[in-house]
Amino acid sequence: MTRPIQTPLLSVKDLTIAFGRGARRNLAVQDLSYDLYPGETLAIVGESGSGKSVSSMALLGLLPPRAATIEDGSAMFDGRDLLHLTEGEIRGIRGDRITMIFQEPMTSLTPVLRIGLQLTEALVEHKGMSSAQAEARAKEMLELVGLDNPDRRLKQFPHELSGGMRQRVMIAMAMAADPAILIADEPTTALDVTVQAQILDLMRDLKTRFGTSIILITHDMGVVAEMADRVVVMNRGRKIEEGTVAQIFADPQEAYTKKLLDAVPRLGAFAAAAAPRSVVADPVAVSGRLLHTQGMNKTFRESGFFASKSGGTAAMQDVGFDLDAGETLALVGESGSGKSTTGRAVLRLLELDSGVIEIDGTDMRKLSTGGVRKARRQMQMIFQDPFASLNPRISAGRLVAEPMVIHGLCSGKEMEDRVEQLFLRVGLEADHIRRYPHEFSGGQRQRLSIARALSVNPKLIVADEPTSALDVSVQAQVLELMLELQQSLGLAYLFISHDMAVVEEVSHRVAVMRRGRIVEIGPRQAVLNDPRHPYTRALLAAVPVPDPERTRGALPVIDAANLPMGALAEVAPQHMVARP
Repeated sequence: MTRPIQTPLLSVKDLTIAFGRGARRNLAVQDLSYDLYPGETLAIVGESGSGKSVSSMALLGLLPPRAATIEDGSAMFDGRDLLHLTEGEIRGIRGDRITMIFQEPMTSLTPVLRIGLQLTEALVEHKGMSSAQAEARAKEMLELVGLDNPDRRLKQFPHELSGGMRQRVMIAMAMAADPAILIADEPTTALDVTVQAQILDLMRDLKTRFGTSIILITHDMGVVAEMADRVVVMNRGRKIEEGTVAQIFADPQEAYTKKLLDAVPRLGAFAAAAAPRSVVADPVAVSGRLLHTQGMNKTFRESGFFASKSGGTAAMQDVGFDLDAGETLALVGESGSGKSTTGRAVLRLLELDSGVIEIDGTDMRKLSTGGVRKARRQMQMIFQDPFASLNPRISAGRLVAEPMVIHGLCSGKEMEDRVEQLFLRVGLEADHIRRYPHEFSGGQRQRLSIARALSVNPKLIVADEPTSALDVSVQAQVLELMLELQQSLGLAYLFISHDMAVVEEVSHRVAVMRRGRIVEIGPRQAVLNDPRHPYTRALLAAVPVPDPERTRGALPVIDAANLPMGALAEVAPQHMVARP
């Protein structure tokens, strides 16, 4: 795509950023240069730790002053160098002329303030709106990003929303000010594919209507192909390749770029295979059925002055499925559909209103607190947000060792060797053991979470978006690792994901959830290649295509919530498979 005009809106030249000083000095970004033009979307791609997010945060003065130093370079915007403005000057630009969507919404939103205050604050400060005007604009933006009942959402706190909902709030905050530049740092990481498609359409509409330029930081090459005009590829802090999106996808010049593209999972790549990937032939039936659930129900009830009179939110309604040892069942669906609630209920991290959960023949709901702790050696969870799930005061090595200490598995030199082995196996380095969570990139923190989950050799792992924070090359490595562990150890995975290409790659069976119910379940091939439920078809139609020559089709307009129960009952059983 040709550039709208030849005068750049933002010009970054020779940007160099270091963390630490003296012997501990580490160059995070080296001699980075690029231009951003009005109305253009520039994608910055690369592995975790390549300097993508650091370089963009430097533009808005968001790097920690005691840890990071901008050693060289300039970033010209509106005739001013962003890198050399005072805090007061950059504050006048940040959140108004240039806004940013962060990768981890839970750590970016203030946990003690209601969503409404956080949405309206910048509008009052930068746009001079009255409280009423700002609230009206906030409601409009919440509707645009696909959140229902905006009046209620404005009164909620961040912890009351799912991960995907929190990310939509972040996007609404960034878009509300009609910025000249929108820096989107993994803006769709936590979103299911249908909402991701809506958000990408919305960002394109904003770009068209207001001439907004977008810096898109992402590891999702499908999103890059769909959204970007030009691409900058970074590796170890340096720009190694730059070109139009068509050039990068059709004729990459660098081996590293080719590796990134080769690692992209593509929906349909395993359509002809009966099992996920080539390393797994069939589920390894170590001990037959491992997990049995039936009739699980959970309603979250509100309390306080703003509590709804509707009786609460039904997060799970009559949910049930079985899972064999060595098998992967993928749970897919929209944010708020009940996927994560289901995963937490299976591990008894929350209490059901009713239902049956049996793991290895043990009725989990009848266990005492001590019994549950003992049973947790057999079952572990990888959470969606690694930063929120890791204790920031404990070193990475101690975090991985902690479950082994709790269950008395090993100690001393044996434990040290086991920890180092786990670090290496998930793609971390031995010298990372002494670091703390804040010293890792988002993808590295997720790898740390996976190592922690594997430390007690569990039989069942509930993986809640385990690769959502990972770049494509590391994602491929982690998926290979999970599949190899499954084959060698007979691990069972309840795999929660919004990435349909990844689901196709790793799952034996797929369950589709919508508004707390399983609306379709069956073998991977049947559900993905011949979906019967209209919502399943909508999920598949929304998947980004990692090819700039192909375009995603229009999203089907459905309202599965209003389908009669008879329609749901007729659809699902055709793919229901009786477990042996």
